[in-house]
Amino acid sequence: MSAAVGGAELHVFRGAAAQLPRSRMLGRPLRVAPPAASPPSGGGGGSSAGSIRAVSAPLKKDATEVKRSKVEIIKEKSNFLRYPLNEELVSEAPNINEDAVQLIKFHGSYQQTDRDVRGQKNYSFMLRTKNPCGKVPNQLYLAMDTLADEFGIGTLRLTTRQTFQLHGVLKKNLKTVLSTVIKNMGSTLGACGDLNRNVLAPAAPYVRKDILFAQQTAENIAALLTPQSGAYYDLWVDGEKIMSAEEPPEVTKARNDNSHGTNFPDSPEPIYGTQYLPRKFKIAVTVAGDNSVDILTNDIGVVVVSDDAGEPVGFNIYVGGGMGRTHRVETTFPRLADPLGYVPKEDILYAVKAIVVTQRENGRRDDRKYSRMKYLIDRWGIDKFRAEVEKYYGKKFESFRPLPEWQFNSYLGWQEQGDGKLFYGVHVDNGRVGGQAKKTLREIIEKYNLDVTITPNQNLILCGIDQAWREPITSALAQAGLLEPKDVDPLNLTAMACPALPLCPLAQTEAERGILPILKRIRAVFDKVGIKDYESVVVRITGCPNGCARPYMAELGFVGDGPKSYQIWLGGTPNQSTLAESFMNKVKLDDIEKVLEPLFSYWNNTRQEGESFGSFTNRTGFDKLKEVVNSWAESPAAA
Repeated sequence: MSAAVGGAELHVFRGAAAQLPRSRMLGRPLRVAPPAASPPSGGGGGSSAGSIRAVSAPLKKDATEVKRSKVEIIKEKSNFLRYPLNEELVSEAPNINEDAVQLIKFHGSYQQTDRDVRGQKNYSFMLRTKNPCGKVPNQLYLAMDTLADEFGIGTLRLTTRQTFQLHGVLKKNLKTVLSTVIKNMGSTLGACGDLNRNVLAPAAPYVRKDILFAQQTAENIAALLTPQSGAYYDLWVDGEKIMSAEEPPEVTKARNDNSHGTNFPDSPEPIYGTQYLPRKFKIAVTVAGDNSVDILTNDIGVVVVSDDAGEPVGFNIYVGGGMGRTHRVETTFPRLADPLGYVPKEDILYAVKAIVVTQRENGRRDDRKYSRMKYLIDRWGIDKFRAEVEKYYGKKFESFRPLPEWQFNSYLGWQEQGDGKLFYGVHVDNGRVGGQAKKTLREIIEKYNLDVTITPNQNLILCGIDQAWREPITSALAQAGLLEPKDVDPLNLTAMACPALPLCPLAQTEAERGILPILKRIRAVFDKVGIKDYESVVVRITGCPNGCARPYMAELGFVGDGPKSYQIWLGGTPNQSTLAESFMNKVKLDDIEKVLEPLFSYWNNTRQEGESFGSFTNRTGFDKLKEVVNSWAESPAAA
């Protein structure tokens, strides 16, 4: 639902999913387990079959009997992410070799080609920043805006993990661009690769104890898990380690603590060793009730728990969420996180570190399809996983504290920060900032010296605005096509898409370039079947099954499964607390109305009062919905 509060347009959704099986909400998916890796010859050992211990120095020759993926070998031989990337960067070729491609991910970049260009490889690089909580200081925003024009494709992309993506950077310009980011209070270190990615937190700049504490915790976790070897600074700023602020002493203390055997004492990477993590690792921090961060989709979800006076006292911790899967491989699947337990606030860094080390030591390194922590927890069960984490934590987890129902907050429109200032949440379709909108945003941010935050829904918040600036800012944004939330179709306000074609090598079809026409077609279907213009469903689209735009949490998810073809997923709820399921495969783009019209018509005619589309599809069941779709195809209404 949507409500105007103090001039702000708040988009708050609550989910009703009590009737769903636990596997669709907070528990383990009822799936076929991934095939176990073959144990090394000779048997024995205390680790689970196929697990490969992370090491702080190259493995001895006799250890190579354990099967490892190619990427594991590349990491081991890289001298902590340096070689052969350092050599490839200075070659005259427009691209880098495969080993360097894997390593540059850890530095925040992917090598790409323009798939719209036929007959030749048109190489460029995508850079992704690391912005814990989505915080972007004024200086960094202006630098990124300039870099997009001078070295990119003239646009900035706001991501679903509260970061920037800068597309189209040529290899010869990489060092200039990376060094500029670093020298302007930014970083790309660890934005990609087999380590902790950007840490999410509520983006709203409220001056409120729990929000501020969540944001500080996210920043501390990000610092704790940042690579330490110095390779990043060696490659991009010639070894000059530029620090924007002193690291909090509690972070340094937690990183160095080896009371429970978590660290490699003699390694440049005390937590990661030479092997880093088996795959990407995602963490989000939030406050009770605020699911603006899609908390259940993360490897670790951290929730601030406050006492009756509003003072933060500790954290509930979820573990084992993740979106990625592979088409036609049923042993891969999206999964919601499980409750792990509660820790007092002074223990959070040690608990997070213990979870990361448990994944480091036990996550699979032989087959990257099954290397995410969700598969380890799915295989072991939460009780065994908890017991293993407690060995590294050195304590027992306390019982989970009660939490209120989750709700999704968009933080769009004008709102009071709580310190006499205002903030304004700008809706940006698909997070793509370009053209006149980009020019106007820069002018506003530069003129008023504003800091910004990026939201997990690909929008931008302008922070610290004086009351007197409200009218001129609103007017300037409207003239640039950046409308107030009340003037934007509700479908657009919650929709998300990944970039997909033409630059993503994994994309099977369109996402970002296709979502706006699809949303218009959905609205046309709504009009046809009598759904009101203020009503909406959560729509998310990805060009492949990896799930970057989190389509498996949408009420209506489109997942690319071929050229101009999508899987359709149904059953997520508006507050992102329920996992969707695959409803139909290989639906051609031209035929989506043949599926959507009967579904939306049936929802409109038979829903309960206030029932969201996602909750409706769960209550009705897929068998009945497929019957409705098939019957519609044979009816006069479909003609």
